[in-house]
Amino acid sequence: MKIVDRPSPNFGRRRAGAAVDMLVLHYTGMPSAEAALDRLCDARAEVSAHYLVDEDGTVYRLVDEAHRAWHAGVSCWAGERDVNSRSIGIELANPGHELGYRPFPDAQMEALIELARGILARHPIPPHRVLGHSDVAPGRKIDPGEKFDWRLLAQAGIGLWATPGAPPASPVELAKVQLDLRNFGYDVAATGEADEQTRAVVCAFQRHFRPQRCDGVCDGETALLAAALTSFASATT
Repeated sequence: MKIVDRPSPNFGRRRAGAAVDMLVLHYTGMPSAEAALDRLCDARAEVSAHYLVDEDGTVYRLVDEAHRAWHAGVSCWAGERDVNSRSIGIELANPGHELGYRPFPDAQMEALIELARGILARHPIPPHRVLGHSDVAPGRKIDPGEKFDWRLLAQAGIGLWATPGAPPASPVELAKVQLDLRNFGYDVAATGEADEQTRAVVCAFQRHFRPQRCDGVCDGETALLAAALTSFASATT
């Protein structure tokens, strides 16, 4: 893995007492890695990440892991609204949904896996806190998107993946699914109502764990996945 230092001025101190226990993945959503690097290193942009991984596998180190990079924005996970203080942020060069979204190349994924393994060795980040930007900011962000290979990452020991069994024949209890998603970490209340926030959260969950259909509908398969993943997360906390 080739690491190139490209220091960004956009960082600050982590909140006192905040331990790094999240890894948040993004895509750049820009035409090229160079354009993204220019923005991430522009003090006027007030945005950054700790690393950027180009499509050819080159890794750019922008902010030291000891510092708080500005990558998650308005976000929440497991009640924590200062996600930046608790996380390492990695940008993946990809034009994104608005500029020609495409799969992430093998070289890029291989470099990400090597980089992430090193990060996990340095910080106590559990599998259920390896997340996408869309997970911590549902309805506002959709990256790294449904073409990102979360299954491959989990097979490499980074993050979670689950394969559901047959969906239950009984009707889905929406409040139970909302509670499972909330216990997993998503910012949603167990109201039993399919409100806008619930649809956004369900869609984010599907984009990560059932990328073949991200419709925001809380069907049986989604309910089964939410229950399985939440049970695993609870058992390892």
